[in-house]
Amino acid sequence: MALLPHQLELLSPARDADIGIEAVNHGADAVYIGGPAFGARATAANSVTDIERLVRHAHRFHSRVFVTLNTILRDDELEPVRRQVHQLYEAGVDALIVQDMGLLELDLPPIQLHASTQTDIRTPEKARFLQDVGLNQIVLARELTVQQIAAIRAAIDPARCTLEFFVHGALCVAYSGQCYVSHAHTGRSANRGDCSQACRLPYQVVDDQGRFVAHDKHVLSMKDNNQSANLAALVDAGVRSFKIEGRYKDMGYVKNITAHYRRLLDELIEARESSNDPLARASSGRTTFTFTPDPQQNFNREFTDYFVQGRKEDIGAFDTPKNPGQAIGWVTQVNADSVELETADPSVLLHNGDGLCYYDLQKELVGLQINRAEPTSPGAVGRWRVFPKDPIAGLRDLRRGTEVNRNRDMAWVRTLEKKSSDRRIGLWMALKPAPNGLRLDLTDEDGHQGSANTELPHQTAQDTAQNARHLCVTLNKLGNTVFSAHAVDVAEVANRFVPASALNALRRDAVAALESARAAAWVRPARAPAVEPPVAYPEDTLTYLANVYNQKAHDFYARHGVKVIGAAYESHEEDGEVSLMITKHCVRFSLSLCPKQAKGVTGVQGTIKAEPLTLVNGKEKLTLRFDCKPCEMHVVGRMKTAVKEQRKQELQAVPMQFYRTRPARKASAA
Repeated sequence: MALLPHQLELLSPARDADIGIEAVNHGADAVYIGGPAFGARATAANSVTDIERLVRHAHRFHSRVFVTLNTILRDDELEPVRRQVHQLYEAGVDALIVQDMGLLELDLPPIQLHASTQTDIRTPEKARFLQDVGLNQIVLARELTVQQIAAIRAAIDPARCTLEFFVHGALCVAYSGQCYVSHAHTGRSANRGDCSQACRLPYQVVDDQGRFVAHDKHVLSMKDNNQSANLAALVDAGVRSFKIEGRYKDMGYVKNITAHYRRLLDELIEARESSNDPLARASSGRTTFTFTPDPQQNFNREFTDYFVQGRKEDIGAFDTPKNPGQAIGWVTQVNADSVELETADPSVLLHNGDGLCYYDLQKELVGLQINRAEPTSPGAVGRWRVFPKDPIAGLRDLRRGTEVNRNRDMAWVRTLEKKSSDRRIGLWMALKPAPNGLRLDLTDEDGHQGSANTELPHQTAQDTAQNARHLCVTLNKLGNTVFSAHAVDVAEVANRFVPASALNALRRDAVAALESARAAAWVRPARAPAVEPPVAYPEDTLTYLANVYNQKAHDFYARHGVKVIGAAYESHEEDGEVSLMITKHCVRFSLSLCPKQAKGVTGVQGTIKAEPLTLVNGKEKLTLRFDCKPCEMHVVGRMKTAVKEQRKQELQAVPMQFYRTRPARKASAA
């Protein structure tokens, strides 16, 4: 089954099991992590043993663990993947996040399957199809508006399929699964977890007459996603799983961003507690933090909410793909071995190891790390002398009046290196008389129960009120468990003296029984059955854009009514120029050259057209073509000869050839 329609799931990334455990501790209802292979992040693999350790911890809170198997697969990889899925199922994993539809044709255990954002889900028809073939949860394209999400929500059955949406982190400029620039230029496929990130490079932008439109701009580099202000709107549109990007990110990022969205979602849940449509967390317990979450403290390229509230001009990080940080002050003096700064806020403290940066005269970001920071004079407030790690002479254009940002605060880093959260499941405790002794009953917030008995002779306490306080305080010592007591009832035994050692043993045994009851009650979410007979795919023709890379995927689409099935771009059947990237981002729009922007401007209307532009980076050239009806941009190019030669041997070993044109119909029988 999917999430219940009133449940909200906070889904956090994990580069490894330790980060995943801290994601759970900081409030994640679910964690997604790469498996041993095929996880769309070439350097973020994890052993089944480590994943099993994460699963055990997550299930204590009824949080779920998803494993990414979201690359496209060659035929020779299908059997290793099948074996890996069985191992992950035995390890207790709750779901797999997949892109390759060939997996649905394999003999898999009854594990939930979720559609990766790589499946490019932008329409109600595509979403409904994926639901009907048995996908329990689908990750929508990041480019959708709340209105488009609501339309998809109206097309599916929320009892069968959950909508998942990215709410934070780095943005791919292309529709996910629709970018082939990396493979065309380097042989490294984004659809196989090895993107070279051509979108973060600087380009010259040249118009169709050879004139420069922009110089050394990162025109394909997006700011980072931040939907903090849109959570209520996304809930109303039908999103129930809120996904944080970042399987390459470090522990501090995952702690901070998970805590940030945990607070926001809890506030939303509490605000609607008495409404007609109350909401609930998708896992157990409440989380407290030793710090105040702040997304600005982590690496970011500044923030955008992208297209959720409609197209906006300021979505690109065109000046730099690096972290510009937050403005803290300006340079007052440059010395031979140090820089003197004045902070805008006198309370700001600089630390050894902080990272600072500034823009040089060419608008390039220059970074410097503080080796030592000290006040310019004893008692000076807001005035600092910093000694950079690198020589002053190498810091381009650093001069008096230069604005300085901080992009790493070591005090913040050290805070998150320590224990920074406490997650507890609420319970009620009742100490009662039992034959020959006492019984302690525990009931947790999910209704699970655990009990323990002890034989103990009756001893009457001298002071009933003081004894009752002693019983409550001792039983309430739950510090090394995952529980906290909402209430402790000792009314029936308030007059009985009980040694602290007996109470401690009774509490430990009852907690162990409750943990066992919770573990026994955990039911792995079931995989949705596919609709029979097989539903038809929304289209009857697929090009390379469908990423079909193995025979099982071909068979899947054929079984669902597709007549023409092109092979994936990685199969090298596309020889000429093709769309190497399809994106909702429009360079013409961002540079104020869009014909739609010119409408109504006196003397301009009709003179601006969406002619192609060219991107140039060294010897690399890409053509930008603009499809104004759907408001999309295509980045067009061809595969390098060197890449073709590099892959020829592999493709000879594992050939992939499908119909390039519609097959002729067979003549009907006479």
